[in-house]
Amino acid sequence: MINQAIIDRYMKVMTASVADACNEVVGKICYMSYEIKPRINDKKVVGPAVTVAEAPTTENVPPVHALEAIDEAAEGSVLVIGMEGDVRDVAVWGGLMTAGAVVNKLAGAILDAGVRDVTEIRRDFDFPVYSRSVSPGTTLGRYKTLAKNVPILCGGISVNPGDLIVADLDGVVVVPKDCITKVLEVAEEIEHREAEQTKFIKETGSLQQGIAKFNRI
Repeated sequence: MINQAIIDRYMKVMTASVADACNEVVGKICYMSYEIKPRINDKKVVGPAVTVAEAPTTENVPPVHALEAIDEAAEGSVLVIGMEGDVRDVAVWGGLMTAGAVVNKLAGAILDAGVRDVTEIRRDFDFPVYSRSVSPGTTLGRYKTLAKNVPILCGGISVNPGDLIVADLDGVVVVPKDCITKVLEVAEEIEHREAEQTKFIKETGSLQQGIAKFNRI
């Protein structure tokens, strides 16, 4: 389990810095598609991933694994739902699932599909949900859950149970669980250098000098 001190430090750095740090440490893109956006509020989300896989079906069945994951997840977890196919016009999350997430003290939800009951969620819970779309469409008869706590794809990025999700208005970054501490250290250093660079630009009145001195844009 990721300790609270690490979570608190990640809360203070922007996803842009985390994404850049992942490029350096992990050596690949770790941020999800730009379509995965905050739909309820602008709250930042940081927490370990609890994953759910879904796929097309003609069965009229409830999202069993997602419901189990919401009740079983540790406090502070982030539920991440991965989907197969084009799922922008179907909602895999709504008011009842939000109620379960809130009472179980989850940190947020990241969806490779839509969310519905947006007005209710904003009014009653103000719970952060990042999704590919907003849609009134149900999954019943269209999609079913396959498994929980398995590797999935969400927003074009691999997510494993226990990976760290870091999400804000810039987007969603997935930090591999084996790199969490190193990525954090690099992200903090990036932000420290950018603070110094910003100060230098303000003092000199020159963006170009600031870029030349710190070799970063």
